[in-house]
Amino acid sequence: MEKESQTNNLDLLYSQLLQQSAIPAPSGNGLSFIKKKVKGHIYWYLQVNIGNRQTQRYIGPESPETQDKIEFEKRLWFDAQADIKKRKQLVAMLQAGGVWFVSHNEARVFELMERLGFFLVGGVLLGTYAFNLYQNLLNVRWPIRTANTTNEMDKKLTVHYLKMGISNQEVNLKEAVFHSGYGFFEVRTFKTKETLTTYRFLAQEIQVEILIHQTEANSKEPVYLKSLNTFATPVKYLDFLLDEIQPAVMVARSGIRVNVPSPGRYALYQLVVSQQESDAALPLKANNAFEQAEQLLSLLIEKKTDTLLSAFNAAKARKDNFYSQMLRGIQHLPEGLQHKLRLNFFQNEQNRVEQNRVELGHK
Repeated sequence: MEKESQTNNLDLLYSQLLQQSAIPAPSGNGLSFIKKKVKGHIYWYLQVNIGNRQTQRYIGPESPETQDKIEFEKRLWFDAQADIKKRKQLVAMLQAGGVWFVSHNEARVFELMERLGFFLVGGVLLGTYAFNLYQNLLNVRWPIRTANTTNEMDKKLTVHYLKMGISNQEVNLKEAVFHSGYGFFEVRTFKTKETLTTYRFLAQEIQVEILIHQTEANSKEPVYLKSLNTFATPVKYLDFLLDEIQPAVMVARSGIRVNVPSPGRYALYQLVVSQQESDAALPLKANNAFEQAEQLLSLLIEKKTDTLLSAFNAAKARKDNFYSQMLRGIQHLPEGLQHKLRLNFFQNEQNRVEQNRVELGHK
């Protein structure tokens, strides 16, 4: 009873943090204004600290207009201090209670992405970070094996892969940042001199990749996103994840507002990924894709049937082969879970399921 009470309390605290994170609270953490004198003239820069590294973004020459921008930004930081303090208290209680959270350096990257405005314009967190974040959204704890399993290449490089998708290539990022309440200055953290879709922070500890949905027009080459001033990697079926997203909050710093796919869609997508091991066009694939799908489906079929039903209906309505590959993945699930899925979602399609089973030689 005591454990159940503690679990309910953590769920309440997380809901409070999620609700509070919807209100902009711009922080000056890791940001500072510096001026440089060049040939007798003074110029102002915004300095961004990431670990031991520093990057600078040009603001403008010394002028009343530049000073007004800087002072406005500093006032935003000052006015948000009280809210940030409350959120940090919630974060501390949640972390002490045992919820999932990221490291200090990982949190810094997420904070910069939030500050950049990526999530404001519909950017979505994907991959294992999203899967682990579902623990807090759904108030569960994954087995250590499932939560921490990574690609063998990840282990060798000790790199944390941060996958982020975006569906709208025409968004006006600067406009979104300006009207967001997070401050006037967007914090640019991407290199743009090359056709890069992947960016590394903190001595290669964290690798960020921007993804978009693959279409016939962009099936091979990286696509330039003008609003983000960066390139994105096309990924097959990514639209299935991006068409239904929901807000979440990283339990770090003062709470970092992000977006994640609907957990039902994520589970079905991972089933499809698990059937596409030889497809080089699916960079989200991983050895643990099937385990993640099984873990989520086992939970959702018991507690979030409506969420799962919505995802199944969306998969069924597609005109490509996503649905048939999803069915193939289901046939590899434990028999008990298969039975529950059939009972809830396939009463009118039993013949199709059995036909697929016969074709695959699973009688």
